[in-house]
Amino acid sequence: MDNLKDKVAVITGGNSGIGYATAKQLKEQGAQVFITGRRKEAIEKAAQELDVTAFTADQANVLDIENLVAKVKEDFGAVDILFINAGIAGLGTIEQTSEELYDSIMNVNLKGAYFTLSKFIPILKDGASVVFLSSNTASMPGPGSSVYSASKTALNSVMKSAALELAPRKIRVNSVSPGPTETEVMKKSV
Repeated sequence: MDNLKDKVAVITGGNSGIGYATAKQLKEQGAQVFITGRRKEAIEKAAQELDVTAFTADQANVLDIENLVAKVKEDFGAVDILFINAGIAGLGTIEQTSEELYDSIMNVNLKGAYFTLSKFIPILKDGASVVFLSSNTASMPGPGSSVYSASKTALNSVMKSAALELAPRKIRVNSVSPGPTETEVMKKSV
């Protein structure tokens, strides 16, 4: 299967879980895949296993995102598929949630995702596809998930605005909202 031959795909948070599985599928379909993650050893190990390109970047850090875009532009020129997958989870009631937990979740899941898209727009090919990893908690929040749910609800709103803004370039912007998935992020939030 090489229906993605000559396509360039960038996946944030590609060293584990849904990002890793997506990188594997895109690579098997012929895409040139570029994965990111904030843990150098983990991202390099995943890249070696998958035979893809890796770059260490923390999605919560706008300078890291800018450096990532510069590296992708240098290596590939432009991007066909952007999967903004990196995210973190955290649980706590509204009463228990610290400012630190709130900021860490929002900085990765919302701010980081927002600026990842923002900085990549100039190198997205016309007709490209952008996918945000959201969550079913965006529409079905539960006790203890207020900040995480809010970050994903806001992300869905950004997705809708981006779809309208990028439509003239025929760039599709969508989100996927899986339910609980057995990944490292899930294990860390329990």
